[in-house]
Amino acid sequence: MKLAEEILKDHSKPHALKIADHACASRKNFKELMKFFMSDDYRLAQRAAWSVNWAARKKPEMVTPYIGNLVSVLEKKEVHDAVIRNSLRVLEDVELPEEYHGILMNICFGFVEDPKTPNAIKAFSLSILERLMKIYPEIKHELKLIIEENWDHETPAFKSRGKKILKALSK
Repeated sequence: MKLAEEILKDHSKPHALKIADHACASRKNFKELMKFFMSDDYRLAQRAAWSVNWAARKKPEMVTPYIGNLVSVLEKKEVHDAVIRNSLRVLEDVELPEEYHGILMNICFGFVEDPKTPNAIKAFSLSILERLMKIYPEIKHELKLIIEENWDHETPAFKSRGKKILKALSK
C-alpha cells in the first residue's frame, strides 16, 4: 500500500479506520503513518492525524514511542487544527511521561486561555490539565480561576469539562 496516496484518497471515518487498522498491523506501518502525521504537507498531516487517533485507541502501546512527537506538534504554528486536536485526544488517554508534564501544562493552559482556540482543542486541553492536576496539585488554583473567568463566554464542551473539574476541585 502506498500509504500517502491512500491517506489522501478519502476523508471519511471508514477510510480513517482502514488506515488505522493498517497502521496497527505492524510497528513499521505505524511508524510510516507517524511520518505522514509529522509531515509539512498540511493536508497529508491533517488526514493522517485522524488515523493516528484511531490507531492509538486500538493499540495505545503503538503510540508510546511517539509521545514526544505528539507533544512537539502542539508547539508548531503552521499545522492544521486537526493535527493539534487529534494529538491532544491521544494524549488525554495515554500514559504521559514525566518529562513532558511541564511543557504540556504550559501548552494546554495557553490553549485554554486563548479565545481563538477551537472548542475541541480547549476541551481536550482541560482534560489533560485535569489529569496533571492530580500529580501537580499546585496548578489547581490557576485551573479553577481560568475555568471560572471564561465560563460566561465558553461553549457547552468547555462548560461540561470545566464543571467536572470544578466538582473534583471542591472535594
